[in-house]
Amino acid sequence: MKQQTSEQLLKQIHNYIEKLSYSREPVQLYDPIEYVLGFGGKRLRPVLMLLAYNLYKEDVETIFSQAAGLETYHNFTLLHDDLMDNADMRRGKPTVHKKWNPNAAILSGDAMLILSYQFMMNDCPADCVASVMKVFGQAALEVCEGQQWDIDFESRENVSVDEYLEMIRLKTSVLLAASLKIGAILGGASDDDAQKLYDFGVKIGLAFQLQDDYLDVYGDPVVFGKNIGGDICSNKKTYMLITALSEASGSDKDELQKWISLSEFDDKEKIASVTGIYNNVGVPELCMNKIDSLYAEGLRLLDEVSVSDDLKENLRHFAGVMMKRKL
Repeated sequence: MKQQTSEQLLKQIHNYIEKLSYSREPVQLYDPIEYVLGFGGKRLRPVLMLLAYNLYKEDVETIFSQAAGLETYHNFTLLHDDLMDNADMRRGKPTVHKKWNPNAAILSGDAMLILSYQFMMNDCPADCVASVMKVFGQAALEVCEGQQWDIDFESRENVSVDEYLEMIRLKTSVLLAASLKIGAILGGASDDDAQKLYDFGVKIGLAFQLQDDYLDVYGDPVVFGKNIGGDICSNKKTYMLITALSEASGSDKDELQKWISLSEFDDKEKIASVTGIYNNVGVPELCMNKIDSLYAEGLRLLDEVSVSDDLKENLRHFAGVMMKRKL
């Protein structure tokens, strides 16, 4: 069976999304949508869907609309997330509520949500509609649940690592997992294979989000696409902060609590001080160990999918690219 690499699939789905035109009025509603989808980005979710489909069938172009639906939904969540977080930049460009205004981010985001369902239904095989929409609808709702937990955690002092992992499972992992499962369903996979691919996506998604937490502290802002230390400045309950609060003692714990309690501070000073505490406590090593463990669990699940191992190589490779692993 003809297999396509993630790079080949990315180019095709990028071109497909780029050619989606919005000729409807008013342009003030659709311009922010074109702006956001024009950012490009990694297109992780559509590529994962296409890779899963390609485990079973060759004609990947027949599900480009469904793949575009996932990307449109994901970008809808970014518009609203950025507004709720009052973020200035996304992928190195001004966020919609900064370039336009908050109302544009809300309304254009709403339109993107509707469009994502239209794309998902467009030419979806009749025998797949119910199962595809069940998976997509559940993932879309769970992303909202994860966002609510994330907001709730802002006003809670005691958030456990397990609670945090469940929140990021909902907010990040389930849409990656749904991408794989929908691709498998459309490709005619068995229920068992579709579920294994979903579970693989959950593990890789958790590892991917923990890596995002790590890079917010230790990443290169040029590569990362946004300013470093934003989570520290906002006291965001990440794996890094929760672990530091749990593991720190003595002067490190006192210093960390002091920075968390301050309402006014110099950003650079807070970032440097809190990062120093993370280093003292061993947070970066603990985070990387958890990332490695989740990544390995995900690959073991992929191994159990009942197609020949050589067919899974492109998906395995893409997981490595996502996690910036040496291949």
